[in-house]
Amino acid sequence: MGTKIASFFNFKELGTNFRTETLAGVTTFVSMVYILFVNPQVLGAAGMDKGAVFTATAVATAFGCILMGVIANYPFALSAGLGVNAFFAYSVCIGMKVPWQTAMSGVFIASILFIILTAMKLREKIINAIPVDLKAAIGGGIGLFIAFIGFHDGGLVVANKSTLVSLGSLTNPLTLLTVAGLIITLFLMSARVPGAIFVGMIISSAIGMITGIIKLPTAIVAGVPSIKSTFLVGLFNVDKINTPQLFVVVLTFLLVTFFDTAGTLIGLAEQAGYMRNNQMPRVGRALAADSTTMLVGSLLGTSPMSVYVESSAGIAVGGRSGFTAIVTGIMFIFAMFFSPLLAVITSQITAPALIIVGVLMAKSLAQVDWNKFELAAPAFLIAVGMPLTYSISDGIALGFIAYPITMIAAKRGKEVGWMMYALAIVFLIFFFILKN
Repeated sequence: MGTKIASFFNFKELGTNFRTETLAGVTTFVSMVYILFVNPQVLGAAGMDKGAVFTATAVATAFGCILMGVIANYPFALSAGLGVNAFFAYSVCIGMKVPWQTAMSGVFIASILFIILTAMKLREKIINAIPVDLKAAIGGGIGLFIAFIGFHDGGLVVANKSTLVSLGSLTNPLTLLTVAGLIITLFLMSARVPGAIFVGMIISSAIGMITGIIKLPTAIVAGVPSIKSTFLVGLFNVDKINTPQLFVVVLTFLLVTFFDTAGTLIGLAEQAGYMRNNQMPRVGRALAADSTTMLVGSLLGTSPMSVYVESSAGIAVGGRSGFTAIVTGIMFIFAMFFSPLLAVITSQITAPALIIVGVLMAKSLAQVDWNKFELAAPAFLIAVGMPLTYSISDGIALGFIAYPITMIAAKRGKEVGWMMYALAIVFLIFFFILKN
């Protein structure tokens, strides 16, 4: 059995093994399992049943991870996208007063369009058309973005009305747990300890429970909530998408998820060393898994699904094949039954892992030709735009709009492909129409 698995997932060619892939899958799961609790809270604000959203998110995530592993052989996990779920709940349902059932139909229609664009290989062509410098900036920018998420989740960086952000309170026990976890993980990484990120999480969890910062779980097993209230709702309310406003909502779901996924795929591929001649092998299969998962998620009852940046935690541990994603998917299936135990893995436990992964991903910035301003400027806008706008797609938009401008000014406009000009126009429309 083990030999067949190794052969199917090309362990030898990828320089990995069963133990490493399993550890990587568990690490990715631990890094992103928070979505099982965050997504129900966000979509619950729109009036959706939190229990149903919990189960729908878990099932859709498991489906997406396993599909990605089997058909694309990449260690990339998928789940409900952060940011776009807030747009679903707070902008569409609460702000526009659109019933969540209708909004879910918008996700369903966007997922159908997603599959069509994937089948036409348009998404694949766009990813391959992005210049190498901008691809490197996307990878590095995502690293800065998830590191910022880690600093925020761990309480090391907090909001400040005077300075926007500032250092958090170092007397807060939760923040101190983050600091302890970061120090431990930095030490383990520097000492080249195998699985340092995952080991750091385990030690941090133990410290949290011993000191009473993290409460011991009150139970081990819990029942799985029903998805009856959300199942196929998106399909049965398609006829409600009948106004220009709702068509704009569908377009926004499509664009945000499109470029979030594209940017994340590029960043993860850069980190894992998959890129060949500025192209990503099997990218079509990865995009097919992504678009299919979004469709399944809309039918189960959750906001748009996308590739998760937290997959980088598993890659950092050594995950290189689709078996990593499959392990993550299986863990999400089990998570539905062991939800009380998941309360032990708090944001303070995962924060150090995100910060360390940010360090590892930032190395791709070295591939940017900083000596050529026409390339350095858009790359810089992408890299800093992601954490400062708290959005992968917005960061990409800033750089993609700037790129044709700087290249034309440098008398290198002919080197810019037509698709990059088209993307710049699309992002301008996105900023000035959809963002207002």
